[in-house]
Amino acid sequence: MSLEKITRMRREINEIPDAVERLLTQGRSGILSTAQEIRDRDPRFLLSVARGSSDHAASYMKYVSELLLGLPMASVGPSIKSVYGVNVAGEGALSISVSQSGQSPDIVRLTDAFAKTGAYTVAITNDPSSPLAQATTATLPIHAGPELSVAATKTFVTSLVTGLWLLADVKQDAELIAAIHALPQQLLKATECDWSAAIEAITSAGDGRSLFTLGRGPSWAISNEAALKFKETCQIHAESYSTAEVLHGPVSIVEPGFPVIAFAARDAAEDNIVEVADALAQKGALSFATSDKVEKATRLPHVRTDHWITDPIASIVSFYAMVERVAACRGINPDTPRHLKKVTETV
Repeated sequence: MSLEKITRMRREINEIPDAVERLLTQGRSGILSTAQEIRDRDPRFLLSVARGSSDHAASYMKYVSELLLGLPMASVGPSIKSVYGVNVAGEGALSISVSQSGQSPDIVRLTDAFAKTGAYTVAITNDPSSPLAQATTATLPIHAGPELSVAATKTFVTSLVTGLWLLADVKQDAELIAAIHALPQQLLKATECDWSAAIEAITSAGDGRSLFTLGRGPSWAISNEAALKFKETCQIHAESYSTAEVLHGPVSIVEPGFPVIAFAARDAAEDNIVEVADALAQKGALSFATSDKVEKATRLPHVRTDHWITDPIASIVSFYAMVERVAACRGINPDTPRHLKKVTETV
């Protein structure tokens, strides 16, 4: 199999800045009207319904909700309704369902159940005519355009931006909203960051090896997505940990040459992430971090945005560009991972 031609995954990574620009242009009216409805309802807490990459986007939104709005957000397993048949009380809640296809029956069923028990339900999806969109009070299209590679990249990023923009507008945080609108040019720069050192470290580790991805706060959601993409596109076993956890039990498997990628933003967690990345480097790990503060670990080129909450979005774009190359180096076509298809309809 020849991978000399550019993959669909790489083309779609390159499309991310334009997709975000399109979202910011075409999605404004939906964001404004939905945010106003949420303010009028004054929810006491938030719920999320999602799986896979979409669930990682929801985890990012969880941190945004709790850090920006001071409102707790909980992920509810779709099987609660689809398998166990239980209705969970939704009164007083804002429920956000995230699905690029909007097709999965279990996501739709739980979303519909929340609506029937009193939640205000919002769908974030790439298909505004999907069953999920039909089941919610409000639908926010992510305007990503067709995504043909099995691995979600531009739909993940536009889902992040849609959820963040909604919550920022609920808060009416002008500084954050301005930072969101500055993202397209910054994400273009993020696609060009050179992570060759990490590619070499990961590919030289050999088959059958594992690696860690790390983060804390909003960056931990990005770490979760990165670990999934290693498994999905490269057939590399990767585990994501918070830097608050990794030095407990997981550190025991770290040995010389063990790859680690730590995602840090310019936020209150950066010093902790750097400290852990450096500590793992001292234990022999090939430790990398998106921070200028590291001393023992290796600095990865990164783009800082106009707000610390948006920094992780740039980090995942740079990561996507890197992981696509890792797949190619391993002779794997990331567009068609084995055993996987684009849409998984779980019941």
